[in-house]
Amino acid sequence: MKKKRILLKLGSNTLTKETDHISRGKIEDIGRQIVALGDTYEFIIVSSGAIAAAKQFVKLEHNGGEISVKQALAAIGQPHLMRIFQENFRELGLLTSQCLLSYSDFENPKAKANIRNTIDVLVANDFIPIINENDTVAADEIQFGDNDKLAALTAALMQVDLLVIATNTDGIYTKNSIEQNRPETIPMVSGMAQLASEISASKSSHGTGGMHSKIEAATIAQKAGIETWIVNGVKDHFISEALNGATNHTKIKP
Repeated sequence: MKKKRILLKLGSNTLTKETDHISRGKIEDIGRQIVALGDTYEFIIVSSGAIAAAKQFVKLEHNGGEISVKQALAAIGQPHLMRIFQENFRELGLLTSQCLLSYSDFENPKAKANIRNTIDVLVANDFIPIINENDTVAADEIQFGDNDKLAALTAALMQVDLLVIATNTDGIYTKNSIEQNRPETIPMVSGMAQLASEISASKSSHGTGGMHSKIEAATIAQKAGIETWIVNGVKDHFISEALNGATNHTKIKP
């Protein structure tokens, strides 16, 4: 039986569990779920967290602009982030690989074909692609988006069965419930205009996306015929429980 392919997008708040450090426990939790689901699903990961990883090890002295410093931090943190993934996943019998992409790659037909072919070969050989933006040459996701758009473009390119965006809320809440300080998840959506009117402009503590960028990502996926789930990645077993319908999360239908 052909496995269903999931594009799993991990934001900085998920990987740090809303602290100042990358959580090895969270990465192990993700790995254990991938192992448990391995008979039915195959995974492609788009991961933020390089800057958060660097901040654990260095404090840069600089005269450059804020974005340049963040790009430098990303360059320092990316190998640390990959090492944490590799070490934790390897203990579970999982193999990892790194793919650094930029938006210009998705505008170039040859580059798109190369990305698709490479990721297909990796997945076919049981190597989990872990994708991040090439922050040294591009700063789009540093400034806004926290890899949400990159995840959606990759999901569309690879024609995955499901895009799962892990964040630090139980999906998208109704605006009214947030104003009353009693968050209530919108379980299912098909019309994006209605959804856009419900969300606030606030951003999470480590991430740069906020819910707007997740809606934009879901719109890209929707146009490609791909369903998007927005789930609470801070909680343990969040992938398995969402797939089993055991958690509150938002499903955005294509």
